[in-house]
Parts: sequence; C-alpha cells; structure tokens
Amino acid sequence: MNRPIPLLTVGVVLPALAWATPSFAQQDGFTLNGSVRLRFEEIEGQPRAGFDRKDSLFNMRTQLLGEYRSGPVRIGAELFDSRAYGADPGTPISTNEVNALELVQAYVAADIAEPFGKAGKLGLTLGRMTLNLGSRRLVAADDYRNTTNGYTGLRVDFTKPNGLGLVAIYTLPQMRRPDDPDDVRNRRVAIDHESFDLVLWGGILGKSKAIGSAMAELTFFHLGERDAPGRPTRDRSLDTFGGRIMREPRSGRLDYEVEAFYQTGSISASLAATAPRQPVSASFVHADVGYSFPAAWKSRLSVEFDRASGDRAGGRFGRFDTLFGMRRADLAPAGLYNAVARANIVTPGIRLEATPDKRWDWFAVYRAMWLASRTDAFSTTAVRDSSGRSGSFAGHQLEGRLRYWIVPARLRFEFDGLLLAKGRFLTDAPNAPAGKWARYTSFNVTASF
Repeated sequence: MNRPIPLLTVGVVLPALAWATPSFAQQDGFTLNGSVRLRFEEIEGQPRAGFDRKDSLFNMRTQLLGEYRSGPVRIGAELFDSRAYGADPGTPISTNEVNALELVQAYVAADIAEPFGKAGKLGLTLGRMTLNLGSRRLVAADDYRNTTNGYTGLRVDFTKPNGLGLVAIYTLPQMRRPDDPDDVRNRRVAIDHESFDLVLWGGILGKSKAIGSAMAELTFFHLGERDAPGRPTRDRSLDTFGGRIMREPRSGRLDYEVEAFYQTGSISASLAATAPRQPVSASFVHADVGYSFPAAWKSRLSVEFDRASGDRAGGRFGRFDTLFGMRRADLAPAGLYNAVARANIVTPGIRLEATPDKRWDWFAVYRAMWLASRTDAFSTTAVRDSSGRSGSFAGHQLEGRLRYWIVPARLRFEFDGLLLAKGRFLTDAPNAPAGKWARYTSFNVTASF
C-alpha cells in the first residue's frame, strides 16, 4: 500500500509562495530566490521490468538560491530538498526522486571583462555547481526529474566578439546519498559525495554564424570511474566526442539541428572486481527539421529522429552512455515512467508546439520506437530478449504537455500525459510486464519567489 500524501502542504505552502514578493533583494548585491514544486504522478501498465504494474507517487522539490555579487565576483549557494511520498517496495524510486536537504551549489565565480585586452570575456566558477552545456544531451541539470545533477570542480567560459566561445570543465560529479532503497523511501538526509573515483572533464567549442546563420559546436568529454569501498561500478572509461550544427527557430522559416556523438574507451563486463574489460564502440545521432508559422499562436511543426546504439555480441560494448544528459526535452518524462532514454533506441517522431499567449504553452509528440539491437535491453526498461526472437519494434508513444501561469511569474500549473501502445518486443520478450498499454500522467504546480 502507498503511504498517505501530505496534502496540507499543497493547500498552505503554495498559495503563500505564489503571492510572495522578492523582498530579500538588497542593495549590497545580495539576492535570494527559490521555488517549490509539487507533483502527483501515476502510471498504469508500467513498461519497465520488476516494478508495480500500477503505481502513484507524490513528489515535492524545494530550491533556495542565494547569491552575493560585488563587481565581477559572485558567491552563491543553492539548497535542494527533493522528497517523495507514497512509495512501496515495488515503486521505482531512487535518488532520481529523493535527495533531502542537499547543498547542490556552493561556488565562487568571477566574470572578467577583456582579460587579454579587447580579445574577449572570461568567466571562472569554482566549487559545487549545476551545469547545462551545449544541447544538454551529455551534461545537464535535469529539471523535470525531482532531483538534479550536481558537479564539483572548475568551469571556464571564454567568449570572443566574433561569436567564438569555449566552455571547459574539470569536475567530480556528485553521487547522491543516501542511495540505500530503505533510506531513499524514508527520505533520510546524508551529504552527497564526490571523489576522484568519478571524474568528468572536457568542453565545447562553438561558433555562432559558422555556416550561414547556423551555429556549430565541437564537443569532447571524458568520464573516468572506478570502484570505491562499498560501491562497485562498471569502471567506465569513456571518451565521447562529436559535433552539432543548428539553425535557431524563427517565425516564417525553416530551422534544423543535427548532433552526433561517437563513444569509445573501455568498461567492465559486470560489477565484479575481477570482471574482464571490454572495448567500447557506441554512437548517437539526433536530427530535426522544423518550421515556425508566422501566426499569433507562435506554433512550430517539426520532424525528429534519434538513434542510440545498443550492445551486440562480438566482444565490443555497443550501448551508448548519455553520461549526465537530460531526456525530457527530446524523448519522454522521467519519474514513474522513465522508460525511454538515449540507449538502444531508433525513433522517428513528429512534434507540434505552440505558445498561444504569455500564459499558455503546449506541445504534442508522436514517435514510433525500435531497438537498435534486438538482443540488448530496450532503452531504460530493462526488458530484454537475449535470443532476439521477440523482434525489434517497441511501440508507439504519444505524449503531450500543457502549462499555464495561474499567477504570472509566480504560480504555474503543468500537466504531462503519455500513452504507450506496446509493440511486439514489449509484449513478447521473456521479462516484459503484462499488458499492451502504458499510461502516465503527472500534475505539477510550481510556486516561485
């Protein structure tokens, strides 16, 4: 049985924050702002293996960010409090949903104008921070998910007047604690851990108007991972490099984006300390073409394609690892659904989005989904047929989102809905959950101050 939801919080906290004014701002350069998001989500026909077929969960995420600025120097800290209520042993809950009272950001930053004469601008950030780099498909601070990704280290930003820009990082990704299932369900507090057992470094070099009006990027990131006491890993050593070309959407014209990555390195065959090493050869590509209609609704129609490789027999590990990338903007919601990500998937889609006025916005997406490798697990469902006899078609997914500002800039409502018609693979694979349909909905209210 699910545990009771603290509905009193919904009725008291949100209205109070919605009408609050940012009275904490001071002339000495200190600002304080934050938000509280409440979410109720439910799923029926869970497509992931090993969890309750029908489930619901109440999530609450509170953020509080304070920053002091003095000239070019900024000192900031951000507290995240992410909690979930109503989970039972069959609920797919983890540190993706729960990370109580965590100082995700605590940094010192400097913005230096013309550090080398008039050649450009330099930004430096040192400490704990969140990151959203490039397309966010490799390094991101996930927003739909109830918890976020934090990174501890150094970030360098350099831009030139001609549109050339470089962002480089050397970080230790924060490993959320506690991660024991019972501790997660009970929302226990523990400080997140970072160490040289998990290292992420690299960067993105970009140029605006590199090809006509389109921007171009070159990307490289290295992830190094090793076992720590009480924390066995796959000992990933991954080099991911690639590039992106994008023409921004604009009313009355075509836009496009193409991004591709190749991943190499090595990984252990299992979590066992003596597991043999496997060479890695994996890839990912995203492409979309869209048109923005010159009308009051500010609508855009686009066709999309994503392919992330899966593992195959033959000695090389072929499953693409998206590192710390977001999934919501491209593929599907996280939360109780969390079934579709950049791993072993081939999916074309069509998207329609619109912003009728300053208060409303919505989108709807249809996509068909196949496995890139029929002997590997489909995306993040853990459903697998090692014989390959269950075929490669995973199903049809229809998804939509609607957002409305109840109080402009203060209180926003969001509805997310998804319907999955399971294909042959998700019904016939040996460990596929029963049922031909999956339905996911979430209702969200966010108060900002």
